Amino acid sequence: MKILSCNSNRPLSEAISAYLNLPLTKASVRRFSDMEIFVEIQENIRGEDVFVVQSTSFPANDNLMELLVTMDALRRSSAQRITAVIPYFGYARQDRKSGPRTPISAKLVANLITEAGADRVLTVDLHAGQIQGFFDIPTDNLFAGPGLCNNIKETMPSDGLVMVSPDVGGVVRARGLAKRLNADLAIIDKRREKAGVSEVMNIIGDVEGRPCVLVDDIVDSAGTLCNAAQALMDQGATEVQAYVTHGVLSGGAVARVAASPIKRLVITDSIQATEAVRVTQNIEQLTIAPLMAEAISRISNETSVSSLFD
Repeated sequence: MKILSCNSNRPLSEAISAYLNLPLTKASVRRFSDMEIFVEIQENIRGEDVFVVQSTSFPANDNLMELLVTMDALRRSSAQRITAVIPYFGYARQDRKSGPRTPISAKLVANLITEAGADRVLTVDLHAGQIQGFFDIPTDNLFAGPGLCNNIKETMPSDGLVMVSPDVGGVVRARGLAKRLNADLAIIDKRREKAGVSEVMNIIGDVEGRPCVLVDDIVDSAGTLCNAAQALMDQGATEVQAYVTHGVLSGGAVARVAASPIKRLVITDSIQATEAVRVTQNIEQLTIAPLMAEAISRISNETSVSSLFD
């Protein structure tokens, strides 16, 4: 088994490598002066089971192209099997036609990854579960929920705890965590007038005098999350914390979170944290390296991955 890291999230790759006690494969992933990507594998990988770790986060197009070129290099170097390990799958929010004459970009990206040489895909908390069906190769979608649950148990009061979905689409996710924690469930009813802009309309559930945990898979502009937190506090919640798998945090999101009523925003390291994220007092990062490493080990050894979902 070989583990190879591209450039989008080197710290996570190194943490996975350390967990498995397996050094990262030596490779050069660099750019020519015109920003063309060039990859050179500097070890013999003929007949090896190779795992390429690369989040397709910002800059999404550059990181996606790095992944594709790396897999092509591995395929042409006679790797026996290539697994694309994508902790954060970019373009996942474009999983359906949102209007006339619009693309389904998640399917296009799935096709590109398959054609580039991937034999299977390993990812975490896809924005939409049906994206697994966009791939014509085996795809494992891991869940960060169990790790987030453990942190909630350690840091939040159990009495009266309410898990809150910031929109109707995230109800299944919030209900799953509520069941694990034996907590109640509340839902934010919102209306999104246009992409990146949301307005909280109503809160379904009893949150008055109770600690609340907002649960989501992606935080991008953080507008929805901060509006939801303010609405919960206005309805009498004692405190609001948020647990989100993928901390995209683009534009002014970090400043927005810092100025919001959110006591703690906990994200995972599926996307490498920027300096702004690292220095912000109310944003914390949990590692998913053990989860990813365990899944990689089980895939390589042809043992069950499904038990990691429990």
